[in-house]
Amino acid sequence: MPLSNRTLLVFKYLWDNTDENLTVSIADITKNLSESGVSADPRTLRKDIDQLTEFGFDILKYRGTQIQYHIASRHFDAPEIKLLFDAVQSARFITKTKSKNLIEKLAVFVAPSQKDILWRQFYVDSRSKAVNEHIYITVDRIQTAIAEKRKITFQYYDYGPDKSRILRHQGQRYSVSPYTLIWYNDTYYMAGFHDGKQLVAKFRVDRIINLDITEEDIIPHPEDFSVSEFFTQEFSMYDGVECEVTLLCENQLMNSIIDRFGESVHTEIVDEDHFKAITTVDLSCNFYGWVFASEGKMKIIAPEEAVDGFKNILKLYQK
Repeated sequence: MPLSNRTLLVFKYLWDNTDENLTVSIADITKNLSESGVSADPRTLRKDIDQLTEFGFDILKYRGTQIQYHIASRHFDAPEIKLLFDAVQSARFITKTKSKNLIEKLAVFVAPSQKDILWRQFYVDSRSKAVNEHIYITVDRIQTAIAEKRKITFQYYDYGPDKSRILRHQGQRYSVSPYTLIWYNDTYYMAGFHDGKQLVAKFRVDRIINLDITEEDIIPHPEDFSVSEFFTQEFSMYDGVECEVTLLCENQLMNSIIDRFGESVHTEIVDEDHFKAITTVDLSCNFYGWVFASEGKMKIIAPEEAVDGFKNILKLYQK
């Protein structure tokens, strides 16, 4: 039996106004309905609540001087919503306007007694945020193309020294078979097969414009393609010659070593102030830059190839 409009109004009232700390009586529900021009006797309202329970809504009642009702469980708990709040408002690729809209939608899932607490904890991130509202349309089209296994074409731009948008290759359209969307370091990337280069490449979604979904089927991803491996190759320290290195680190850098290589990384205590970390990396600018950022608290001590590579990078900054 479908839910009536009255029953849905009862549910909305319970959802918006009750939780384990806030309960309402049949009299409260009757008053709320009357304000909407709907009348019902207590027996009918109790049947409405029973029907909502049969449909799977977790509505509890307590017997006392008056029977009290409340929504017992929701899709998310307050701590879970807080995590989503923080993720949305801190993500740079989401504009301030969209952040506010998304958070207002998420707030619907918060118990009434928790809403004020969450809103008091909410703040507007002062870091740079995207200004391109079109990114949501682009993401939607890419997801559609991935689901339908269709190629996409688009233009791609960079920023000039005057902050102007300059289309790559004089505006020539890219043709790509989209495979996945990756969110990394507060930026959305699309990975897909680049027809022009004949390889899997990544593109920043916020720099894609004029995207169209074609009628052409995608080129299936290579059998050895792995999203996780592609992610590591493109964003971590793996774009040079693979090599096992030994790093001499001050003790305070153990957090950084584990954050980068995981708890399974091989380490050895050297003295009261230092430890060694032995791990495999690719000798790349990303790796050397990461070592440089330690401000001398981390040194490459082996192999010689890695030591010389770091010295050569430093020489570039001394010219």
